[in-house]
Amino acid sequence: MAQTSVNIRMDADLKRQFEAFCSDMGMSMTTAFCIFAKKVVREYRIPFEIGGDVPNEETRQAIEEVQRMKADPSLGKSYTDIDLMMKELLE
Repeated sequence: MAQTSVNIRMDADLKRQFEAFCSDMGMSMTTAFCIFAKKVVREYRIPFEIGGDVPNEETRQAIEEVQRMKADPSLGKSYTDIDLMMKELLE
């Protein structure tokens, strides 16, 4: 099988950490990237979940508040009519 080169740019600290990880796993970065590429092609998908940044403390508290309100209807009011909701909100 013919070989080719691929250049990847990444943060120097990330590269150092990734090299250390690969070394701990007994493989090179090239081997790790080839494993990743083969899995992507075989499964025709990114083989792991890709998400956004971890929510900050304020967002986490807001999420927890909504979950509490959903679990205990006495903590909040729900609406099926957006016009009524906006009317009450603006009062």
